[in-house]
Amino acid sequence: MNILQIDSSVLGDHSVSRSLTAKVVADLRASHPDAKLTVRDLDQDAPAHLSGNLLPVLGGPKDGLNAVQQAELERTETWLAEFLAADVLVIGVPQYNFSIPSQLKAWIDRIAQAGRTFRYTENGPVGLAGGKRVIVVSSRGGVRQDDSKLDLHEQTVDVVLRFLGITDITFVRAHGLAFGPEAREASIAAARTEVQALNDGAALAA
Repeated sequence: MNILQIDSSVLGDHSVSRSLTAKVVADLRASHPDAKLTVRDLDQDAPAHLSGNLLPVLGGPKDGLNAVQQAELERTETWLAEFLAADVLVIGVPQYNFSIPSQLKAWIDRIAQAGRTFRYTENGPVGLAGGKRVIVVSSRGGVRQDDSKLDLHEQTVDVVLRFLGITDITFVRAHGLAFGPEAREASIAAARTEVQALNDGAALAA
């Protein structure tokens, strides 16, 4: 089993999403001691945001790139290879100003490549990265709304993953983190219980 852990919070050791992705991965590795783990910290090693100068790095190796583009191409190919090789992805997705962290969006822009992780057909787009299991750790200061209109960070990740062909998606939520110490601790405890239930129910089995 190949596990890819993606952390995008800028809060370091104070991050709730990071503590929970670590818990998910620890449980996975306890159940699958031979699993190979790759960790991508998008705060410490953030992809450059997509620009006109970087468009040529998408689509695979090619000639005529300048030094900056060549270096970014090599980074992009590494990230894409890690994504494609992963059997299980564990993604920390904190909500920042109603959306996902910009560094996570930049990573998505690198791995969402036509002809490689999806393709267009006469009947619409088809994902090429199916067969993966994804556990999304969703954290936010506020609370989940009944109509979910404010959960844009979750909607964005869900839509992207499904576009790439991934349908086995589970959300672990730690919400209401800004509602005071008691609410924060209760939310974290509930999320950790969700993580344990995933393992107890064999939802993370190979």
